[in-house]
Amino acid sequence: MRSVHGVKMAATLDNVEEIRNRVILGEFGVKNVHTTDFPGNYPVFDDSWDMKRFQKNFRIDVVHLDENSMEFDMVGIDAAIANAFRRILLAEVPTMAIEKVFIYNNTSIVQDEVLAHRLGLIPIKADPRLFEFKNAAEESAEEEASEIDTIQLQLKIKCRRNPSASKDSSDPRELYLNHMVYSRDIQWIPLGNQADVFADSCIAPVHDDILIAQLRPGQELDIVMHCVKGIAKDHAKFSPVATASYRLLPEITLLEPVEGEKAERLKRCFSRGVIDLEDLHGKKSCQSGQQSTGHMQQRSSPTH
Repeated sequence: MRSVHGVKMAATLDNVEEIRNRVILGEFGVKNVHTTDFPGNYPVFDDSWDMKRFQKNFRIDVVHLDENSMEFDMVGIDAAIANAFRRILLAEVPTMAIEKVFIYNNTSIVQDEVLAHRLGLIPIKADPRLFEFKNAAEESAEEEASEIDTIQLQLKIKCRRNPSASKDSSDPRELYLNHMVYSRDIQWIPLGNQADVFADSCIAPVHDDILIAQLRPGQELDIVMHCVKGIAKDHAKFSPVATASYRLLPEITLLEPVEGEKAERLKRCFSRGVIDLEDLHGKKSCQSGQQSTGHMQQRSSPTH
């Protein structure tokens, strides 16, 4: 019995490095997803938290960045920390959003409550770092809006008939003027010294083609809106992202060389760049041990 136990312990020590650094995707579940940064979790290894070691091993690699999306790799952390970043991106990054809607005239078929809700969900292009959180204890009357915590917007539009439209036309786009109300019709009304502070960056909706309402001749909207600083933990309209997700970057190990037609077929099974082919002795070949991205547990990729 003593010798059998020794063999099992040796096998465990041989595999502990793989268990520490990789999440294993099995047929019936995922293994090794728990946090391991505490002493005694694995024999021989001291995995207690160390700030210097974390700073040395942790890094962020930006994979893709444009106006609407960002993808980056976080290397040196486990899935729990990556998920914490995802939740912060969704609910704790402040933005500016429409909070108060003062409707002076609404003769459209859209009810005031529905119209106010639609306006509140329009994303506003403004730097929240230049504003303060509004004091919840204060009354939110229109005259109490301040340039340090409020952005004032106005929507004033009226539909009328197009005098130059053809008599035989039945297209509303030719018959009426201003019959489609879009987010581009929302105008920024500077408060205090905001015109000077934001002279180089005009405040407006992020997208100018968001449909708000449809009007017919004689119908009009006269609305004033107040934007304030907030976080999505309080209301989803303050969320700075449409979604944020993370995935574990995989490691692919070929147990034997794959050559010829099989290598071509294997390459087509994955996204571009995952599998590379080498020319060996005139044949295309995928070599054993070729990896796509590295350790699953050590590399997490949040995207938003």
